[in-house]
Order: sequence, then structure tokens, then C-alpha cells
Amino acid sequence: MSLVLIILGYIIFFISALLQGLSGFGFSILAIPLITFILSPVTSVPILLIYSIVINLVVIFSTRKVIELKRIWLLLLSAIVGIPLGTKLLIILPENIIRGFIGILILIFGMLLLSGWKINIKHEKSAMFPIGFLSGILGASISISGPPIIIFLTNQRTEKQSFRGNLALYFLLLNIITLPVYYLNDLFTEEVIMNTVIFFPALFTGVIMGNLLSGKIKDVHFRRIILYLLTIMGITTIVSVLI
Repeated sequence: MSLVLIILGYIIFFISALLQGLSGFGFSILAIPLITFILSPVTSVPILLIYSIVINLVVIFSTRKVIELKRIWLLLLSAIVGIPLGTKLLIILPENIIRGFIGILILIFGMLLLSGWKINIKHEKSAMFPIGFLSGILGASISISGPPIIIFLTNQRTEKQSFRGNLALYFLLLNIITLPVYYLNDLFTEEVIMNTVIFFPALFTGVIMGNLLSGKIKDVHFRRIILYLLTIMGITTIVSVLI
């Protein structure tokens, strides 16, 4: 790999990790379409999984006192129930149809929440099952499990650090579930390990800086940043279908 490509990889991983360290999500969404210009998808995806575990551990450590375990376990168990249906949809439906539909929904909800709209959820525990279930379906079908959880936590006006910690723990648990599947399919090759080591300094620096910056942002500004990122996520998902 040339020095130019290594520098480009450093920039991609640094910015992506900075974003997730700051907001609690966005690493894979930003990194995967860019890093595949440098590395093949079969190499990129396992690297992203390893890096996601590192990022989520850093965020969890800094937010460990405000993580809401009861919320996360309910959402995770519901997500696991949704995985078989998501796998079935992956088999019978074109990925672009699912991705396009979800992109439109993310965009609509992001813009509605930006406008001040809010769903009044009286019984939060009852709402967690369909939200987690949908997250599991999306994770298994198009590898985008985050939006339902992000929309839910944002709608509930979750405090900034709890928001980041809850998301990090949720994603970490999903990562851990995925890890043995990748291992059994021999995805952790020498090339994957080598590139993981090469780009690790950029990733670690990015997540530490994002983590530090998150403490300097007021809750009201943090919420708007999350909603703007959510809206951008919807747009990029739709664009990825059209290209």
C-alpha cells in the first residue's frame, strides 16, 4: 500500500472515530463507503468491527456511571428476536429496496424531530420491544441497526452522556454477538490484522478527541448535532441506493 493511501486511510479513520466519540454513533456509516476505496469490503468490514469494539469500550468507560442497563437489555433482547426476520428479508428482498425505504424514514424522522415534533410515549418499556425488534431486522438485513435506537433516545430527550453510553453499550453487545460469526467464517485474515494495526493510531486518537469534545458541548446543542447527523444519514442512505 502506498504512503498516499495510508495517509488517506488515517484521515478517514480519524474523522470517523472522532464523530462516534463525540456523538455515540456514525463510525461505520461514514467509514465504510470511504475506506472501501482503499481496502476491499471483505477486508474493511472485519476491521470496522474490531475498531467499533475499541471505540465503544472507550465511550462506555467515560459514561459508565450514567448508562441505563435496563433500557439496553430490553432493546438488545428485542433486537435478537428481530434478527431471523431481517435475515429472511435479506434473502427474499433486494437490499436497495429495504435501504431506500429506511433512508426515507430516517430522513423524515430526523426532520420532524429537528422541527420540535415529539412522540409522547407513556409506557416506555412497551415501546422498547418494537424499537429493538426493528433494529434487529435492519441490522440483519442491511447492517444498519442504529437509527431506531437513535430516534428513540433522541425523542425521549435522553441526557447527552447517557445517550452516548447507552448507544455504545448497545452497539458493543451487537459487536460481540457478531465477532464469533466472523471468526468462524475466517474473516480475520493476516491482511485484516495487519491493516488493523497500521490504522489503529488514527482511530484511537480520533475517539479520544471526540470523547473529550463531547464534554464541552451543551445538551441542547448536542441534541441538534445528533438530529443533523441523523438527517444526513437518511440522505446518504437514499443516495447510496440511487448511485
